Amino acid sequence: MNRQRATPRLSVIIPALDERQTIGDVLDDLAGLRDAGHEVILVDGGSSDATPRIAAPGVDKVLRSDRGRARQMNAGARAASGDVLWFLHADCRIPAGAAQQVIDGCARGPIWGRFDVRLSGAATLLRIVETLMNLRSRISGIATGDQGIFVSRALFDQVGGFPDIPLMEDIALSTALRRVRRPDCIRQPRLLASSRRWETHGILRTIVLMWRLRLAFALGTPATALARHYR
Repeated sequence: MNRQRATPRLSVIIPALDERQTIGDVLDDLAGLRDAGHEVILVDGGSSDATPRIAAPGVDKVLRSDRGRARQMNAGARAASGDVLWFLHADCRIPAGAAQQVIDGCARGPIWGRFDVRLSGAATLLRIVETLMNLRSRISGIATGDQGIFVSRALFDQVGGFPDIPLMEDIALSTALRRVRRPDCIRQPRLLASSRRWETHGILRTIVLMWRLRLAFALGTPATALARHYR
């Protein structure tokens, strides 16, 4: 007798810190997902603005956590009730159909993966950055937080979640998950990731900084030391 798998339930986990200007947009994108019975959790790392208050109507849970994306996302995962954890940045935008891609993929069994991204800025150089980001991730099997990492609860628990480090937590999680299986790399639709980091600090300067930090991390430099350079 053939039995269909039950539709996986998503728990979307959004770490936030002083994101009152952006949080409403991504929550609007996720409203239909909540209407369909999935879960959205905001984990605030000590905002000094009104981020938790603004977010409250658009989420199922508002949690408070120590500052740090790894700690915030692990706190969200502990509170989540879904079969699949989907980690999103507070300043991204979610295109129609993205959530269904995650649901369809995870209905096949325990998997993890990420999306190709498009950066929000108009500069031509950002088109090159996003193309290389997506290509590098596809070849290496390593995802960054900008790419909307999703992972079955079973796999997340198997690798122990995000390591409690102040930087490169997404790289470390991806590396652990890649040892179990290669990621599903979703090409379409692409998430819209904020380019404000590149635009604020300079596109070329940010590219060089991020490559230096990733190389140093791969060579064994502690994340605590890298975090000081990043900031």
